Amino acid sequence: MAPGGAARPPGSEGEFSDEENGGNQPIYGASRQSTGEPVVLWDVFRDPPPPNSSLSENSDKYMAVTVKFLKVFTYLLTFAIVLGCGVITKGLVLLMASQLKAKKTLPLCTKDYSPTLQPEKDYMATIPVAENVAWAWMIFLAYIIPELGSWFRSTRMCIFKGYIAKFMTRSRTKLDEPSQFSDMAIVAVFECMHTIGTGLMIFAVLPDLDVIKGAMLTNCVAFIPGLFGMLSRDKKESKLFWKILVDILALICQVSSFFVWPILEMQKEGANLTHIWTIPFAVFLTSFGWWENYVDNKSKMSFVKYLGDVKKRLWRTRYFIFMFVSLLKILVFFGVMILTMGIRLDNDFATLFDLSRAFSSHTINVTETRQLLPGNILTDVPVQDVQKLEVMAQIGSNSSTPVYVFLIQVLASYICYIFGKFACKICIQGFSFAFPVNLTIPVSISLLITACGLRTEDVCAFDFMPGYLFWECKNGDILTDFLKNDYAWIWLLWLLSQTWITLHIWTPKCERLASTEKLFVSPMYNSMLIDQSLALNRRRDDDPDLKADEITTLSEEHEPEHYETISLDTDSSNTNATSKSVKGSDHITRIYACATMWHETKDEMMEFLKSILRMDEDQSARRITLKFLNIVDNDYYEFETHIFFDDAFEISDHNDDENVVNSFVRLLVELIDEAAKHVHQTSRLRIRPPARIPTPYGGRLVWTLPGKTKIVAHLKDKDKIRHKKRWSQVMYMYYLLGFKLMDQPISLERKEIIAENTLLLTLDGDIDFTPKAVALLVDLMKKNTNLGAACGRIHPVGSGMMVWYQMFEYAIGHWLQKATEHMIGCVLCSPGCFSLFRGRALMDDNVMKRYTTTSCQARHYVQYDQGEDRWLCTLLLQRGYRVEYSAASDAYTHCPEGFGEFYNQRRRWVPSTMANIMDLLQDYKRTIKINDNISLPYIFYQTMLMAGTILGPGTIFLMLVGAFVAAFNIGNWPSFQYNIYPILIFMVVCFLANASNKGNQREVQIIVAEILSAGYALTMMAVIVGTTLQLGQDGIESPSAIFLIALSGSFFISACMHPQEFHCIIPGLLYLLCIPSMYLLLIIYSLINLNDVSWGTREVATKKTKKEQLAEKKALAEAERARKQNGLLGMLNRGGQSEDEGSIEFSLAGLFKISCCIHPKPDETRHLADSMSKIHQSLHTIEERLGMTSSRKKSSQHSSGHRHDGTHHEVDDETESLDDTSEVSEARQERDDLVNPYWIEDEKSVRKGEISYLPPKEIQFWKDLIAKYLFPLNKNAEEQKRIQLQLKELRNISVFSFCMMNAIFVIIVFLLQLNKDKIHITWPLGIKTNITYDPDTNEIHISKEYLQLEPIGLVFVFFFALILVIQFVAMLFHRFGTISHILASTELSCSSTTADSTKETLRNKKTLDVVRKLQRLRDFNGEDFSDNTSAGKVGNRRNFARIVGQSGQNIGTLDVAFRQRFFSMVPENERGNERRRMETIQQLFDINPQWGEKKNKMETIVAPRPPERQSIASELDHQRVFTPLNGSLAGAPGAIDSSVEYAREGSVKYGISGLAGAPASLNTTNMSGGKHGSIYGKTGAGSINGGYVPSDNEMVYGLAPAAGRGNGRYSARSGPRGGGSRPSSSLRL
Repeated sequence: MAPGGAARPPGSEGEFSDEENGGNQPIYGASRQSTGEPVVLWDVFRDPPPPNSSLSENSDKYMAVTVKFLKVFTYLLTFAIVLGCGVITKGLVLLMASQLKAKKTLPLCTKDYSPTLQPEKDYMATIPVAENVAWAWMIFLAYIIPELGSWFRSTRMCIFKGYIAKFMTRSRTKLDEPSQFSDMAIVAVFECMHTIGTGLMIFAVLPDLDVIKGAMLTNCVAFIPGLFGMLSRDKKESKLFWKILVDILALICQVSSFFVWPILEMQKEGANLTHIWTIPFAVFLTSFGWWENYVDNKSKMSFVKYLGDVKKRLWRTRYFIFMFVSLLKILVFFGVMILTMGIRLDNDFATLFDLSRAFSSHTINVTETRQLLPGNILTDVPVQDVQKLEVMAQIGSNSSTPVYVFLIQVLASYICYIFGKFACKICIQGFSFAFPVNLTIPVSISLLITACGLRTEDVCAFDFMPGYLFWECKNGDILTDFLKNDYAWIWLLWLLSQTWITLHIWTPKCERLASTEKLFVSPMYNSMLIDQSLALNRRRDDDPDLKADEITTLSEEHEPEHYETISLDTDSSNTNATSKSVKGSDHITRIYACATMWHETKDEMMEFLKSILRMDEDQSARRITLKFLNIVDNDYYEFETHIFFDDAFEISDHNDDENVVNSFVRLLVELIDEAAKHVHQTSRLRIRPPARIPTPYGGRLVWTLPGKTKIVAHLKDKDKIRHKKRWSQVMYMYYLLGFKLMDQPISLERKEIIAENTLLLTLDGDIDFTPKAVALLVDLMKKNTNLGAACGRIHPVGSGMMVWYQMFEYAIGHWLQKATEHMIGCVLCSPGCFSLFRGRALMDDNVMKRYTTTSCQARHYVQYDQGEDRWLCTLLLQRGYRVEYSAASDAYTHCPEGFGEFYNQRRRWVPSTMANIMDLLQDYKRTIKINDNISLPYIFYQTMLMAGTILGPGTIFLMLVGAFVAAFNIGNWPSFQYNIYPILIFMVVCFLANASNKGNQREVQIIVAEILSAGYALTMMAVIVGTTLQLGQDGIESPSAIFLIALSGSFFISACMHPQEFHCIIPGLLYLLCIPSMYLLLIIYSLINLNDVSWGTREVATKKTKKEQLAEKKALAEAERARKQNGLLGMLNRGGQSEDEGSIEFSLAGLFKISCCIHPKPDETRHLADSMSKIHQSLHTIEERLGMTSSRKKSSQHSSGHRHDGTHHEVDDETESLDDTSEVSEARQERDDLVNPYWIEDEKSVRKGEISYLPPKEIQFWKDLIAKYLFPLNKNAEEQKRIQLQLKELRNISVFSFCMMNAIFVIIVFLLQLNKDKIHITWPLGIKTNITYDPDTNEIHISKEYLQLEPIGLVFVFFFALILVIQFVAMLFHRFGTISHILASTELSCSSTTADSTKETLRNKKTLDVVRKLQRLRDFNGEDFSDNTSAGKVGNRRNFARIVGQSGQNIGTLDVAFRQRFFSMVPENERGNERRRMETIQQLFDINPQWGEKKNKMETIVAPRPPERQSIASELDHQRVFTPLNGSLAGAPGAIDSSVEYAREGSVKYGISGLAGAPASLNTTNMSGGKHGSIYGKTGAGSINGGYVPSDNEMVYGLAPAAGRGNGRYSARSGPRGGGSRPSSSLRL
């Protein structure tokens, strides 16, 4: 039985059917069934889809090669840095430890000490005690630097991230668990033991060992981790016996280190037994440091299990505990240093604290070394009685050397840790982390042996070091001594045992960009043992939560129509289950794409649908990999699309009382097939018509895509449910998170896990994106569970100058502003066009519930309805969630192309942005307290931006004034007047137009703004000239010049840092010309029209109901009557209202009235009643003549009995044969909108899909939701008037405040500029020196002219400069994070040769690539769009054959295509064998790693010909090639020599070699024939005939059974020779 499949005989016909859809349910015209119309030969001509390309896909292709090269470079660079820094750190630790040996002597290099020492003589230097003390303190500082970093990180997390509250809350609530303080005690004990061991090793052991032995000994600190790891093994592990056996051997190797060196050292004379037997204690205690990484609460040992529980609790309490433990470790290490060094200094503790002497230059005693002469030189005196003559000298030490070594060691260890973590984050851990970490000791030992050997031969070999400073080395042949006396083979066992214990670092399973907490156990590292610390501290239990067997079970349990939902895989019998009820399937990432549509164009809808179909294809590949191959990747997800259509209905053309779907819904229905053809590159694909479902809010259309994900279009009727975008968002939040999650009978723990992994992908109806872009956002969600929302890089799409402007504006906004918000705080707005929201965050208090607030105040309309996505993010931030930005996740959206549309869009955005930011700033204290990511500096940054936004128009105005003065050489006051007049005129126009009730009020303002913008653009050219002249006068060192250069430079560098978007900087000049329009006129336009809360964009005329038409007609009549009354005749007629029309009346103050030419007003009501009576009599007469009864049954009475069974309902076309009168009468029938709404019968618009109905529970949910939150708002005239008054009042207050602040700012700065000679600040740069000569006095006068700046202006220059610096620095850091994310997501085709992936991971990646190729619908069943087809070459006969032969064929789903291709390569009796399936996948990849990229390889290897090919040309070819003239099967001669491999369903592979057209015979054992080779295989006796078809340029081979096996000679699976189509066993090349 295949994984995830139903039990059926392998190779059966049903194996290729779509079992999820039942026996006879057609789907997409599946390969075994037909759903399309009959093929007629006169209409077989094709229109192949164009190459599938979009901006989102093209952007990925452009950078693919560059990113791969960058990743290769990153592999090598990270490897080199980790290895190099690890070796440097290890070597310097051993060097510092070597300097602690008391009275250490070593040969001295005299190069730097002449003439005190003679170069031709040899000297020995004795290290003084003060030098030992200095190095001891440097070791202590080197150790505590990481511990201080751990303390700082823990303190920061506790203070700003709320870990103290978590610790205390958990201690109070979990009364049944051990106290958290007991956990702290256990951690403190283990860490103190580790610290004591490290201190003993550094201060007591290593100084007395030579450096080679010391380096080898550091491989022996893994005993406790190895022991706990062995005791924590699970019985379910594979090959458990062998693993435990290797564990025991590794522990024996580790234990041997306790005794090897002590035993060897004891054999030497004068050995210090105390120091020797310190080795086992030091090594044993040091190994306690990494206990946590190797314990598991699943262990059978009670103590280890208890430690596993402690480890689990440390996830929440670690930082609080380490805030104290880090300081404790520092104190313990300090105590060990004092104790051991005091012993070394003969209990002279005072010297240890004499730091002034230790870190100053002190005297080093130097002794000349002389060789003893052999024999007795003096015959009278014995040699033993002659004392050695010693020549003593003294040199000074370098006091800064210990400090330099300390700094290098600290820097190298930190870089090693940082790049090691970087390698783990970007998924290059194997090659760039595990490999260099394991190589650190071997490389260090090799280099140390080499260094010691070089210095033995030449004392001055390392002249860059002080002559008295070197490692403790042995004398003589060091390499030979290492191999023989030091037992190097034992060290190899130690190295191998450490490698086995840290084997997990070679098999990482964490997600991309995993947090530090997920990568490492302890917050920092041990700088004394950097390589062991990195390897043993790297978490080994980062297995993904997803398990293939659990997900497979999930997919099997789900019903077909709900396979991606969570509601059906529940514990309905136990709703109060414990946390043990949480299933692995609950951790599946569930992505719901929620798109809001209104009035999108065809091109916009097409891009959106193509993006959804790409997601469907990607999810299908992952699901097939799981279902058929039992493999799940870490990026597996389930996907479903929901489209919410606002105002989806309009009045029917045939019946004014009924609604049908509008043109935009019809456009969506029509475009789905076209979009599928574009994505799958096949012209024969037709999506099954959507299921039609009536709902309480309107209706629903449900498509099932080729990848089996669904598109659910919710059609909203504005008369039944509230419309506009925010309420659509409320709909899908409550439906997906409320009804489909919280309203299910599962445990609360499961709901919490599922909500955390449920992601809502908010989309606009014109968005263009790729699955990779979504995956990058999902990575951010997986990295940080507190992340509430994530957004990508939005690119504007369109044509025209406004689009060019927005390209630069969007680029700068994302490069600088969004990146800065991401780095120093949180992104304030995650745009609804392409963002990912976490379900659990939306379900939190004061988020979803508050988002349903109905606007009842003027401020609400601005903040809530005009900027709904920004308000939703504000709610998330105020609840403590983080919002991030991923620059690597690209999406493309259509932006306004016209000036008016752009202004109307920003009219909504500007006030809503300011309102939401002000809301956040006003509540900043509570937000800072709740949200760990928002700090006071971030609030200050946002305050600066808000101040810049408010005073921006005044700043632009002053810039224009100054530029006019410089460019046109006019005074300040005239320039001020010339610039103030256009602004005042525009404000007056806006106020007057806004006060008018005419519909073209906005058009007038837009026209004036457009004219002024054009004028300002021309003026800006003068500004550029004026600014250049001003800079020429002030000099390049003036503040303006410096700011301008810095601004331009930051833009250019930002563009260089975004090479894929560098072209966005080109419209920068246009952006500069539009500054007055966008930062002056647009702000004025937005504020003055603050009372206009209409959408402003995508507004089109729609059909109106009779009720709306009558209401509009009545309103116009009332307006006309009011106009007459307010006119001259109205003033004369104050006495009352006349009911007559056509009269002329005169009145004088109501005293008397004269009426002339009175014409009575016709009684329209009576006229209408008469007309209706005549129509009723005519209908009654017609019914009597036709014999029809006047009584009619209600539709609901005869429909409710059979409509809810889910069967397909079709409208009988014969009912349309009645005349128009019958149609009118039929339209009057009463309808039930939940049973037979009028729109559902409009099959021309919504296709002939099945009619389904919602379950009663869901119907009740929608009714309750509408009644509580989404009921249509009544257009109460009084309420609307009140709101309009409030909006105008808010507008007036905002405009007044805005104008006053800018006016005050302008007046102050302008007056200061006029009086700059009196009140100014002298600028210290750009000083001009004037030299004048006075001929009268023959004197030379030298004067200096300083640039004078007015204070306020200078303050604002520095103000904007500070913002620029903050944004630029933040951009650099964000770019590094983005590059890391891109590298982590990039796969290399040559990755199999590296160690960055495990064998299983690498297999999964290969398998997914192969599945993507095998499921393609392109080239399925022989369809081919080759280059000549696309070029339209109709002269080729083969082209005609393909057209005729393929027109009537059907396309299956993606998994049908996969099964047919894949199982054709697997023998029939082994299709249920998972191992055989994986071998087939591996064989495909072994043939060519780039398998499937070229179309001809796909066709040759895996694409079988269809069972039957209805092609005239093919049949003629078959007759010509396989039917000889003499009646026997023989091949036509040819001239081709080829070698092919052909796989076909249910058969083995036949290898054909060397055929040249000659017939070949086939027997039971082999095939032979042809004059160049043999044919081999295994089948029944028969013959193979091959021939070359010149017209098709291909070889054709056929298999004919032997005589006696049938009634004649047949081609395999075909009729008699000469008849039927080409046999299915024939092969074309």
